[in-house]
Amino acid sequence: MYTTDGTASKHIHLIGICGTAMASLAGMLQQQGHRVTGSDAAAYPPMSDQLRTMGIHVAEPYAAANLAPRPDLVVVGNAISRGNVELEHVLDVRIPFCSMAALLHDEFIAGRESLVVAGTHGKTTTTSMLAWIYEVASRTDARFSPSFLIGGVAENFGASFMVRSIEGDARPPFLIEGDEYDTAFFDKGPKFLHYFPDAAILTHVEFDHADIYVDLEAVKTAFKRLVNLIPRRGRLVAFDGSENVTECVTKAFCFVERYGLDPESYWRVSRLRHAGSVSSWRLDRGGEFFADLTLPMAGEHNAMNATAAAALAAGQGIPAKAIVEALATFRSVKRRLEVRAEVAGVTVIDDFAHHPTAIRETLKALREAYPGHRIWAVLEPRSNTLRRNVFAEALVDSLALADAVVLAEVFKSESIPVAERLHPEEVVQGLNARGVPAVLHEDADAIVNALVPELRSGDVVAILSNGGFGGIYEKLPAALAVELAGVS
Repeated sequence: MYTTDGTASKHIHLIGICGTAMASLAGMLQQQGHRVTGSDAAAYPPMSDQLRTMGIHVAEPYAAANLAPRPDLVVVGNAISRGNVELEHVLDVRIPFCSMAALLHDEFIAGRESLVVAGTHGKTTTTSMLAWIYEVASRTDARFSPSFLIGGVAENFGASFMVRSIEGDARPPFLIEGDEYDTAFFDKGPKFLHYFPDAAILTHVEFDHADIYVDLEAVKTAFKRLVNLIPRRGRLVAFDGSENVTECVTKAFCFVERYGLDPESYWRVSRLRHAGSVSSWRLDRGGEFFADLTLPMAGEHNAMNATAAAALAAGQGIPAKAIVEALATFRSVKRRLEVRAEVAGVTVIDDFAHHPTAIRETLKALREAYPGHRIWAVLEPRSNTLRRNVFAEALVDSLALADAVVLAEVFKSESIPVAERLHPEEVVQGLNARGVPAVLHEDADAIVNALVPELRSGDVVAILSNGGFGGIYEKLPAALAVELAGVS
């Protein structure tokens, strides 16, 4: 068998296939003509659904037997550490292996124009917006037909990736979400250093990923290295409301265009208004009117994400008309302020919370989208950042924007050193001291049992987690149907 580019197809196995980027890579490799298998400890939506739709089986749990017959190549996910039974088998019998980021560059980015969206927050949504802008522009100019990989399922495409062929000497665009997390157990540098951007967006720079970065300075160093990869002919679109971003872009060799609310911004946002779930604003470029933009999403942060995408697209030659049309028809990303259910007047929202700043912006956006409604925040401390106590005070500040808060116990707390571990009962105490009702429950089942009797029509429940959260996304609407809608 042969791949779409005429080379011999391979059997490629992905360890940790249910990670967002890994699942996307699996689909891209399959589309190329390779035989793809994979394994994971646990599969959950949306990536498990995407893999199932593509017909890629996920073996659970990890086992050496999952590597029979012997694959030609193994891709080791960055969540996989020494001691994993499949990784140990790969090392013992010397099956060739590589990282996701390296294979992604070599097989898909090389030969294309690399456009990287990076930042502590907003990169998934911004990459999705940029991809949709390119897609709309390609309807009248095929040069803009995008290939992309996004860290979530973009609703406009119904997928997290798309790969188009390279024809002739063209360098078609490849849009990719640039993750600052480390690459693999054998490569501790950020994944985005493998993507060699021709142009890039930098949204925010904050301390995050406390499991691999010792402090903010280490995080800034990673982003400075990314900026240093952009060639002189390239462009960098960078948020101007952050001193950390300013520091990271100061020594760039490429063109730098700042965006934000500052009157001196090259890409200046003004007249920003929110009406329910719709945002609108005027965008100026270099002191001249560029466009009036409308976005069917709430939140200042989403307007900033859209502005960054518009700025990069415009700089790459996409006309304002296509940008306006694309943003007005943008349909968001799964697990980003996604409405999962509406039962008896109660709205259940799913949001991929990973950091106190992201939680704050989510709750602010819900206040704008649902004025006068009671907002519940239901949080599972699951990310490597939220499971640590370094952000405990910031977490209280963010959650205090809700009317009531329900916390779950820290996910796999035993894997976090006691001295570093978040103590959710202290977060509850901090919220109660500020007059915000807050409670702690052991797991999703206990939360559903306690929460459902408290809910009433008009309430908005924001479920905040970057994982499966014990199936709460399905369990809560089902229980609400019984309790509030009288469904038996």
